[in-house]
Amino acid sequence: MQKYRVILFLILGWRLSAQIGGQATYQFLNLSASPKQAALGGKNITGYSYDPTDALYNPAAINAEMDNQISLNYINYLADVNYGSASYAYLFDRRTQVFHTGIQYINYGSFDGYDEFGNATGSFSGGEAALSFGYAYNLPRTNFFIGAQIKLITSKLEQYTSLGGAVDLGVTYYDEDLKLVIAGALRNLGTQFTTYHELHESLPTEFIVGISQTASNIPVRWHITFENLQEWNIAFSNSNRNETDLNGNVTKDDPSFFNNVLRHTIVGAEFFPESGFNLRLGYSFRRGEELRILDQRAFAGISAGLSIKFNKIRLSYTYAQFSSAANASFFGLIIDLQNRY
Repeated sequence: MQKYRVILFLILGWRLSAQIGGQATYQFLNLSASPKQAALGGKNITGYSYDPTDALYNPAAINAEMDNQISLNYINYLADVNYGSASYAYLFDRRTQVFHTGIQYINYGSFDGYDEFGNATGSFSGGEAALSFGYAYNLPRTNFFIGAQIKLITSKLEQYTSLGGAVDLGVTYYDEDLKLVIAGALRNLGTQFTTYHELHESLPTEFIVGISQTASNIPVRWHITFENLQEWNIAFSNSNRNETDLNGNVTKDDPSFFNNVLRHTIVGAEFFPESGFNLRLGYSFRRGEELRILDQRAFAGISAGLSIKFNKIRLSYTYAQFSSAANASFFGLIIDLQNRY
């Protein structure tokens, strides 16, 4: 079993990895829900295809192509933490209205507990889950889609439990002729119904926008995503990157305006996006900047994946690099119950 210090390392790591960390509970809601999202840089709301997992980040992505698709995803995360998701979509009428349901979960594993004097207090575990129900609607005679989903969230960390609820809202503009998608989503608007221990915590609300388009002459679809727009200044000064000259003068690390803009930016690309085999690449500037090691190439922020279709089944895999000592593998399966894509 893992030692108690491991969970402390994880908590501190998540909280110190960014200025936006440590401000809310239920942080698992912002983890990449599928290999596709992970491969495109970790967050993506401009997916508009058969994959029902796209709706877990943007409910306006729910569309008729998702009808009778089942998506199952598993992630072998850091320090033996495991999490995953499952989702399904159903077309209510012939063209416009689609319902969606999904679940996200995370299992932190088993730990040995100790008190402040080092005495063993027994083992404990931790886990969280969110059950969601979504709906999307195509505004008549337009290329605009609006969507919403509600989430019921449950969490248990050692002996402490919490129950909460949240709403996601999204809008997508989809031009089929130009193969252009412009989307925006406001995620995790909600509250705790019951707290862990008296203290009421906020949820990880996020405003995110994105744009993507398939190139006209080559089989490539590019994606640009801007995350965490609800809080503009997410760049922070890192004292470990201060520079000292020969006279002892210290130049403090001071991220520029452009550096802050980049930390909101995620770029991704899909090669052969509409075929039975495709490749995916992505880069998160924030993850790359915050987890890079000075004077070393750690390739932090880079992710890459592939997807292969076999009859009614599509398999996906993504490898994401966090640092030279940490990476994660993402596995996904989509089953087409009607074999239409």
